[in-house]
Amino acid sequence: MSDLWLVTGSQHLYGPATLARVEEHGRGIAAALDGALSERGLPVGVRHRGPVASADEIRRVCLEATADDDCLGLIVWAHTFSPAKSWLRGLVALGKPLLHLHTQFNRELPWAEIDMDFMNLNQSAHGDRELAHALARADVRRTTVAGHWQDPAVLARLDTWTRAALGWHEAQRLRIARFGDNMRRVAVTEGDKVEAELRLGMAVDGYGVGELAAVVGDAADETVDELLRAYENEYEVAPELREDGERRASLREAARIEAGLRAFLEDGGFCAFTDTFEDLGALRQLPGIAAQRLMADGYGFGAEGDWKTAALVRIAKVMATGLPGGTSFMEDYTYDLTPGDEKVLGAHMLEVCPSIAGSRPRCEVHPLAIGSRDDPVRLVFTAHPGAAVVAALFDRGDGLRLLVNEVDVVEPDAPLLRLPVGHAVWRPRPSFAAAAEAWLTAGGPHHTVLSFPLGTEVWVDFATIAGLELTEVARDG
Repeated sequence: MSDLWLVTGSQHLYGPATLARVEEHGRGIAAALDGALSERGLPVGVRHRGPVASADEIRRVCLEATADDDCLGLIVWAHTFSPAKSWLRGLVALGKPLLHLHTQFNRELPWAEIDMDFMNLNQSAHGDRELAHALARADVRRTTVAGHWQDPAVLARLDTWTRAALGWHEAQRLRIARFGDNMRRVAVTEGDKVEAELRLGMAVDGYGVGELAAVVGDAADETVDELLRAYENEYEVAPELREDGERRASLREAARIEAGLRAFLEDGGFCAFTDTFEDLGALRQLPGIAAQRLMADGYGFGAEGDWKTAALVRIAKVMATGLPGGTSFMEDYTYDLTPGDEKVLGAHMLEVCPSIAGSRPRCEVHPLAIGSRDDPVRLVFTAHPGAAVVAALFDRGDGLRLLVNEVDVVEPDAPLLRLPVGHAVWRPRPSFAAAAEAWLTAGGPHHTVLSFPLGTEVWVDFATIAGLELTEVARDG
């Protein structure tokens, strides 16, 4: 399990008794924060690393945090006055996310008992301003949260930032398998993979689709049979795909593709992948149900070679750990422009994650209408209603940009009986026109991540940690 380190700032001026109290309070707060994150379903611990009272101690803990693969980041707090110059060398060396928690151990002041000893010990109002100056002078990317450490609002902000730190931690080690190139003549799915690895840490590795097809061909019949049973248990399987159905061979081929794709990703340590219907080689179907089920299990996916969206889906899945609602690859497909009730119908050819389904998905086979392969098997459903965010990562040529828009997913005006794909319908905030114009002006892509559990705040924190340019459509629009 990964850890956050609570680093408590002080100095030796006050003597060993005061430093002992600082350490006692720091350990108490760390234990409380540890329990709060555990209750929220986050696989993250909080441990106290302090107090730090000199420049050498601060630099040492920053270097140790940077070198520790299990350290997600630092929560820093100046319990007493902590001179800014003591922090500078450590902050310059720090390579992990940082949350500045502006708090104090006591909630209420014991008015009748306050003396100068109390004032010297409990002066984060003083010390944190000095610490914040060091953070600003060192140009440290950070999130600042102010309030008592037991305040539910403070704990909620810690939860949000921790999720962003988890996303950054995942990006730093993420490997993406890219089968084939991107869709021909499409610009927005291109991008600078070197810049992405320098900025976010993620590696994009290309493979010929023939390498995947070979693994698919070697998939064991026993594994394929297990997947067929899983389909029948988890989904409403169309009659023609059932055991005695006339299209059973199509379902079996889809299961074989899933078995091979899973084996390839697991063996290579990949947590995200792309494909393209323009380069399928020996694959008889475009992976439909395979991509959908892998996303439901936490993998990232991007269609037509879109490795940036594949990465963002995986990062979002990790940030949403333990939260209900679902996260999926998505595409703005078509509009309902009824005045005053404008809506977006989002979908894709096949690959929408069933984690956002409002009811039991149906397992069906239909023609793809484009491409030149066998009819692919897919899961068909409508997304459940609720507040959500669509997010996109794209390359403007001078760097990566993150774009987010708050939306309200709604039920379709009528059942989409002839649309055999997973889909969602939403109203963008603050309005269709404002959101669409802001998105288009920013140069945003058509592939996105649709996430119910992740609000705008977690994307803001992630962009801050990663140093990404961020456009918030709902707030800026």
